[in-house]
Amino acid sequence: MPLPPNSPRLNPVITYIRDTWTTLTRTQAHILEAAKDSKIDRPPGSPWIVYISPQEDRDLVQAELEEILPPSELTQIEVRILPPEMDQIEEHGLLYLPKSYVVPGGRFNELYGWDSYFIGLGLLRDGELELAQNAVDLLVYEIEHYGTVLNANRSYMLERSHPPLLARGALELFEYTEDRDWLRSLLPALERYYFYWTVPPHLNASTGLSRYYARGTTPAPEVVNSERDEHGRTHYERVRDYYRHYPVEAYDLSLFYHRNSDSLTELFYQGDRSMRESGFDISNRFGPFSADIVHYVPVCLNVLLYQMERDIAEIHHLMGHWDSVEVWKKYANTRHKEIDRFLWNEEAGLYFDYNFRTETRGTYEFVTTFMPLWAGLASPEQAQRLVDNLPKFETKGGLLTSTHVSGNQWDAPFGWAPLQLFAIKGLRRYGYDEDADRLTEKFINVVVQEFEKSGTLVEKYDVERCSADVSAEILFGYSSNEIGFGWTNGVVRELIHDWQQRSS
Repeated sequence: MPLPPNSPRLNPVITYIRDTWTTLTRTQAHILEAAKDSKIDRPPGSPWIVYISPQEDRDLVQAELEEILPPSELTQIEVRILPPEMDQIEEHGLLYLPKSYVVPGGRFNELYGWDSYFIGLGLLRDGELELAQNAVDLLVYEIEHYGTVLNANRSYMLERSHPPLLARGALELFEYTEDRDWLRSLLPALERYYFYWTVPPHLNASTGLSRYYARGTTPAPEVVNSERDEHGRTHYERVRDYYRHYPVEAYDLSLFYHRNSDSLTELFYQGDRSMRESGFDISNRFGPFSADIVHYVPVCLNVLLYQMERDIAEIHHLMGHWDSVEVWKKYANTRHKEIDRFLWNEEAGLYFDYNFRTETRGTYEFVTTFMPLWAGLASPEQAQRLVDNLPKFETKGGLLTSTHVSGNQWDAPFGWAPLQLFAIKGLRRYGYDEDADRLTEKFINVVVQEFEKSGTLVEKYDVERCSADVSAEILFGYSSNEIGFGWTNGVVRELIHDWQQRSS
């Protein structure tokens, strides 16, 4: 059934999104709730750990919590100063943040890096300016106190970041607040975060482009404890089982798996953690389980860094820092050329990730190919080629994440709200409004249909079957479909707004 942009069926969804921001908000009064983490094991009866940065005053934080929390909750948490090195952490815990923030929902009960951008879009549309500003401020706090924007504020995620959308989020917020002093104050942290991605080990010198690269070489603690199947097997046990029984042609399997000892290598675990830094956990985009991700410069990351370069240039322009504007524009122009050289496939009319170890461009068709439209990177001719390739990805409920069914959640037949947003915003940017409207209607229709059944929005959808019932189709990683859900809420709110504006 067609769903026009003025349909009254949209109103309950919009109301749900607005009301759910409160449900998903964690304040200091909720610190025990936030500290509880279903993704790790904890000895029964022991307190939940809250780590604070060595730059913070532990006594002041403790006193603040004593003013807010009842004694029954205070006894269930323990405030500790974060050790200097990751290997000194014996018990994992929550990383303290000084302001309220919005979590995605379900098992994801912490502040996430790139999720915060999409959540922020919805907060801004719903007039929740303080929470939207907190999201930016707290990611800056993470840079200043924990070294970078974190995958999420848990101690086991200290060694990895998340796709860089902080500068874009800051400028989106600035359009509402026009607070120049605040925007100026962000520049040191934004530039520090930029260089996190653009010096070794994230920089690949042979291409001048960047890669995802987490430092840890052991199993990710949250994966060992929480990503189990109905037989109790961990994700890593299922990976080993796959390697035992199926041929692997996408990469040299001996780099990641020792068949004689039936064991995964340190490089596999580093690739696994780096794949989680990418936000795309899990797909077969970089070979099975994306184990080979550390040898690729991906489309998504480099498009986001191009956008970051443009955004930092814009902030310097707003501040009248003319010399800095030219420096950052030069960074962006150089990256643009490198993206065209290494990632654009003229014959296919698509952008692909590039394997610098084998010096070959990939062939795995993934919906991040449309992200250059969102960033304004594509020429008019490239944009038309991409639009011509929409049928590869378009299905009944919107855009497939890839053209491959792998049993992983970041592949077909699944569709994710953030990737719909990048593509739809990109199409609008280049004047393909009819395509953008059609894709918006398809995806929003799935969301509304499933909302009318369950009364909730969820993390992801099967856009082939137009269903939120996905667990049976996901064979690796976690198979749940979390309710909440922060980034779906934010993206749906933004897409409905754009769609209605266009039709008015």
